[in-house]
Amino acid sequence: MNEAWIIDACRTPRGVGKPGKGALSGIHPQHLGATVLKALAERNKLNTAEVDDIVWGTSSQRGEQSGDLGRMAALQAGYDVRSSAVTLDRFCGSGITAVNIAAANIASGFEDLVIAGGTEMMSNYGHAGNDMPAFMDNGNMVLREMHPQPHQGVCADAIASLEGIDRRALDELAAVSQERAANAIANGYFDKSLIPVYRQDGSLALDKEEFPRPGTTADALAELNPSFAKLANIPLDEEGTTYASLISKAYPDLKVEHVHHGGNSSGVVDGAAAMLLASPDYAKKHGMKPRARIVAMANMGDSPTLMLNAPVPATKKVLAKAGLSIDDIDLFEINEAFAVVAEKYIRDLKLDRNKVNVNGGAMALGHPIGCTGVMLINTLLDELERRDLKRGLVTMCAAGGMAPAIIIERI
Repeated sequence: MNEAWIIDACRTPRGVGKPGKGALSGIHPQHLGATVLKALAERNKLNTAEVDDIVWGTSSQRGEQSGDLGRMAALQAGYDVRSSAVTLDRFCGSGITAVNIAAANIASGFEDLVIAGGTEMMSNYGHAGNDMPAFMDNGNMVLREMHPQPHQGVCADAIASLEGIDRRALDELAAVSQERAANAIANGYFDKSLIPVYRQDGSLALDKEEFPRPGTTADALAELNPSFAKLANIPLDEEGTTYASLISKAYPDLKVEHVHHGGNSSGVVDGAAAMLLASPDYAKKHGMKPRARIVAMANMGDSPTLMLNAPVPATKKVLAKAGLSIDDIDLFEINEAFAVVAEKYIRDLKLDRNKVNVNGGAMALGHPIGCTGVMLINTLLDELERRDLKRGLVTMCAAGGMAPAIIIERI
């Protein structure tokens, strides 16, 4: 099999994902995707006619984000019409999956030059067409009886209760995320990959991270009210089904303590990212300098009812595929969908906290669902280079109880 090499990666800043409030709100998601695709082509002097495929992650493929967003973004970016594209959905894991599929196509020898990326405009949620996803639909009783799937925030609280992880630990982790993100921004650690977003009229929309709240402390977070206590008990149908009752079907004796809130959960943001991958033969022939290679990839499913617990088994699986141990990994990126996801990950794998999310995570920077995975791999690669380290691992939970994972190694 071929190796799959990472040649370059870039991303937009993350804008606050609230209609009319964030700097990127109102910009078409196609335009946001075109921004990073155009930058990737220009930075690497790509002949876009030779791009075999573009694999794009977008979780909410409804409304303005429907209709194969990857293809439309490439056309708007000025790519040759011969560069095809596909858009996929693995919920939060869409970005990692886009990279993994692009890498697999290169490793198989079927393709030589592939772009992976993603877009998510969370400020567009609520527009016409953004209805409730089918797996949470009140009318979908067949699936609900087989696999009750609550709201993700209620799942996070349930996991914390099952694991005995208290709110103070989660708030402290969230404060660390803010501190590390603020340090990374102040020292320019993200600058290499950050692409400013301009509106159609040429005016600047956003050139820096908009979501972080530097100076946030655990004591300040302790004053916030839990976000999911009321939501857990709202009737979903005429029978009185609630998210709490869905949890109780699988865990009848569990008393859920509500410990998550806006400060220790991932931020709602807009963003896009893209990554260029090539086969060694293509890269050498065209004078491309590889930055890293894909070592191993894995996918893992877990309980749909708890939904967020697959990253640990996914990590064990991808390490086994690579023939590596935890000690062989220099840096980890685990998406901070909720504080308990990262805290449980660190505890279960007995990780050195100074190797995990070293530049902050989604609690500070935000989580633009379909492209977060690409952003995390990008951030990890930049940091491996900055520290002159060798190897990193990225994973994240996804709705439905899933987690993709990837290990990269600098060349």
